[in-house]
Amino acid sequence: MAQPFPRAVAEDGTELHLVPIQPPRLPRVAKRDLERAWEAAHDAAQAGHDGPCRGFRFAGGPDVLLRDRDARAWAASVDRIADLSTAHGVSVCLRLLGLVALIADAAWIARFVTIRRDGAALDGALLAAAARTRLTEDGDLDEMELRAMLDRSVHKESVSCSA
Repeated sequence: MAQPFPRAVAEDGTELHLVPIQPPRLPRVAKRDLERAWEAAHDAAQAGHDGPCRGFRFAGGPDVLLRDRDARAWAASVDRIADLSTAHGVSVCLRLLGLVALIADAAWIARFVTIRRDGAALDGALLAAAARTRLTEDGDLDEMELRAMLDRSVHKESVSCSA
């Protein structure tokens, strides 16, 4: 079993996870990992939970700092289910945060999100693609790769449905 990533505390009190690799080298995860993270984040938000100021310091940069209250709560919920002291846990966390950022900013993704009274439901194809999409040097989901995966997925479904 791999050694857990060390942690440090910055001068401002931010808890830093010291990740010895760059974001694109983090492993892809399973769709179920993102489903569990989404559910845990939803539960944390519903309960009004918060999390510590934390971030990730990657080998050679960048530092990804989570200052937003929601991002802190989501990271804390991922830490409980996937352990942020591992490459897998950091990968799940960054993918969850990247997915939330795209939902907020990218209009094209709306067809994969259903807004409900108690939150949002994500299409399984979106979760599966986000689990496999490469992370950028900044720790974001590669939007173009994600979109291409989803376009191929939708195309395959429409071909198989029409046959």
